[in-house]
Amino acid sequence: QVKLVESGGGLVQPGGSLKLSCVASGRFFAINFMAWYRQSPGKQRELVAKITSDYTTAYDDSVKGRFTISADQAKNSVYLQMDSLKPEDTAVYYCNLEGIHSSDSWINDYWGVGTQVTVSS
Repeated sequence: QVKLVESGGGLVQPGGSLKLSCVASGRFFAINFMAWYRQSPGKQRELVAKITSDYTTAYDDSVKGRFTISADQAKNSVYLQMDSLKPEDTAVYYCNLEGIHSSDSWINDYWGVGTQVTVSS
């Protein structure tokens, strides 16, 4: 069974920094991309940042220049460095992976359970 486990969330003051980590268990035959999403109360889940297997990155406009996504494919891990945090960044952050796990026969979407990030003074 595939598990994605996020860590690194917490409470931080505006202007502060946090680094989120996510590790996926098991062995993958292929990983197309890994990504971070977030969801705040009353809003839809939105894509924050994405990194493909060739390390191409993409960001939502609201976090460009402040957040940096990186990955270590050998460790099935993805990271999100968040700097200059704002109150509007407050949300539950979810790790996402699209790929083929050794226990599956097709491409699947895998999700973590989320980690809370709260930006407040």
